[in-house]
Amino acid sequence: MKFALFSLMSNIPHALTGEQLTDQQKFNNVLRQAELAEELGYDAYGIGERHGEPFLSSSPAIVLTAIAARTSRIRLLTTVTVLSVLDPVRVAEDYATLDHLSGGRLELIIGKGNDPRHYPLFGLQEEEQWDSMEERYELLRRLWREEKVTWSGRYRPALHDFTSQPRPYQRQIPIWHGSASSTRSTELAARYGEPIFSSNTFHRLDKYRDLIDHYRERLAHYGHDPSQAVVGAGAGALYLADTSEEAVRRYRPYYDSFQGTDAAKHNNSPFNGLEDNIANGPALVGSPEQVIEKILHYYRAFGHQVLGLSVDGLTESEQHEQLERFATEVAPVLRREIPSTIWQSKQLI
Repeated sequence: MKFALFSLMSNIPHALTGEQLTDQQKFNNVLRQAELAEELGYDAYGIGERHGEPFLSSSPAIVLTAIAARTSRIRLLTTVTVLSVLDPVRVAEDYATLDHLSGGRLELIIGKGNDPRHYPLFGLQEEEQWDSMEERYELLRRLWREEKVTWSGRYRPALHDFTSQPRPYQRQIPIWHGSASSTRSTELAARYGEPIFSSNTFHRLDKYRDLIDHYRERLAHYGHDPSQAVVGAGAGALYLADTSEEAVRRYRPYYDSFQGTDAAKHNNSPFNGLEDNIANGPALVGSPEQVIEKILHYYRAFGHQVLGLSVDGLTESEQHEQLERFATEVAPVLRREIPSTIWQSKQLI
């Protein structure tokens, strides 16, 4: 198994002290976190995309470019690029530039987004989100694979003999499809035989397993080998301690604080508190042995090769503690137990 560290750059008051970082402090925290992830052997670092409080991740291409300048090996992911509201020409140009500046370490995870504020902000009706997503993605694929593209569609002006510049550094920039709530995303990924990344953050295992199963079924329908499917999956909160009791006690203030945010309320969590989330949901809170067993349980359901983690919201010292403990006490076991066919030359842990 491979491991990616994700950040949405949420900047909210600390759950225990009430203190809040300045925007500048949060940006610097994220840059140091990415450097630490590379030092500890994580395989990838991802920046999400949001356009509104409390998130500072409105320009992931710029943040990832700064991370690229401070690192040399770690893969750089977008988690996700909200393609449903973006101009594919601008996306093609920005991320091809980042691909060069990072020496070919970029991988795009695309999605329609998880924040309803995006749509009116960019002049899109929410009911158009999936049609917009598909149209814009088909154009983006062409822009990175073809020159002198002639195209017309609904969501941007037509193109005639247009070649985006720069051309990507990689022969093909890898593209994943973010999957959280609808078979429209798994259908689109299966059509092109491209990997998916399951959100697996807010709901029970069955919801995400059904979408992953649909993806594999539709891969076969489109003539792709489902046994070669590449799947990634996120996880709930990460908090390790020597015992389950200690982990729950230390993490509870953070959990309760997040549950009061608009983002948490929007996702309609089905869990009745932290203990329910740990027992029946994706939260990785407990001893290293408990967390290893839980990840293996999810792997048996999903068959995923990449696990996405986040330590947003913790103090910087706790972020360091959690990332180091996971890298030394959890990751080596999972690397031995779970095969992974991707990023072979990038394996660090």
